[in-house]
Amino acid sequence: MTGALQGLRTDLLHDVFAFRPLAPMATDGPVTRRLPDRIRAHAGWTPHAVVLSIALFVFALAFTAMPHSLVILFIASLTALAVVMTLIRPIAAFWLALFCAPLAENFSGYWNASWTPSSFIAYLTVMTVVALRTRPRTAAWMWLVTAAYVFVTETFLATTYYSDGSSVGLLFVAALMLLAVTVWHVRRDAEQEVAAQQTVTAVERDRRTLLEERTTIARELHDVVAHHMSVVAIQAEAAPYRVENPPPELEQAFITIRENAVAALGELRRILGVVRAEDYEAPDAPQPVLADLDTLIANVREAGLDVEKTGTGAVRPLPPGVELSAYRIVQEALSNTLRHAPGSSARVEVSYVLGGLGLRIVNTAPRGLVKASPGAGHGITGMRERVTMLDGVMTNEPTEDGGYEVTAFIPVAPPATASEESPS
Repeated sequence: MTGALQGLRTDLLHDVFAFRPLAPMATDGPVTRRLPDRIRAHAGWTPHAVVLSIALFVFALAFTAMPHSLVILFIASLTALAVVMTLIRPIAAFWLALFCAPLAENFSGYWNASWTPSSFIAYLTVMTVVALRTRPRTAAWMWLVTAAYVFVTETFLATTYYSDGSSVGLLFVAALMLLAVTVWHVRRDAEQEVAAQQTVTAVERDRRTLLEERTTIARELHDVVAHHMSVVAIQAEAAPYRVENPPPELEQAFITIRENAVAALGELRRILGVVRAEDYEAPDAPQPVLADLDTLIANVREAGLDVEKTGTGAVRPLPPGVELSAYRIVQEALSNTLRHAPGSSARVEVSYVLGGLGLRIVNTAPRGLVKASPGAGHGITGMRERVTMLDGVMTNEPTEDGGYEVTAFIPVAPPATASEESPS
């Protein structure tokens, strides 16, 4: 009992005159977004216009259906005001509408009528709007308060033994309307919860995809670095035997180089063990480089994609990480073209410039009857991660003819000249 009274006080008695203006509704719905821009700019005020129209109708109905007097004008204005107040002070509007009901009954010309037409319409409107603006529990409390009011007036304050049944009709119609509002509340809350869960799921999926791509990049770079560190260790071990009677300082230097290289290899393997999947197996062949692009393009052509490759600038060896990342970017872009643009043709441009390496992979619009497969954006994420890792810049966007374009620039420091390498 105490909990019920606490709920009543919280919903209908606490901050009765709190200012809660109704915000304009969203205009991105299936109907409003099809409206012209000039009309759509004002469509958000549709609920306010509907409530004001009902208030005007209630005032006209109350004033014209009763004997004209200043009292009737006051009651009609008060009843219409209760409808209008639902837009700014909804709880106060409910109590004002309930207060207007006996006034309209006592001063109206409807003998033996518990509810006049104007108060009937106004009260139902107020209850519906307040229920829409609050929560289902408030709707239940409003109906119970109304039922208590009807019971008291019909049982103890009735002036005649005859009742027209308008009170029972009001309670029945109010119950139906409040039930419909409650169902709407429950559905809206469920949709919002599902939308929030979908957003969280999408964020987690993107995060997982990003981690998977970074793990793949870490594995590949490990293979590249491990190969070069192994070469350093072997050359450092063999170097003293290539010099006749090497000084002890030189032998110790090569021993130190080899020990550091072996230690670095051990650290690489240990760190990679944290991110390596259990089923991962190191590749038998070295990681691909830009020189392997012709083989990649030949394989793609056999799969049915017409690919043209062009190159500009003087071809030069680049750091292993840049070579591998550039190869993977071209590979993923062509794979995306095969999956998402069947029947199209592609063009691969590789540009060797002084400050780095430029890549451009563009495909035409899909043609033919083969349906494109949907994508999850993992390929773009992987390409962007590789470019970001190397402090590069990447863009991906549709082209004007319906195709798609991926461009990337990976900065590479220019090689040191002989004069820079030799001491002055």
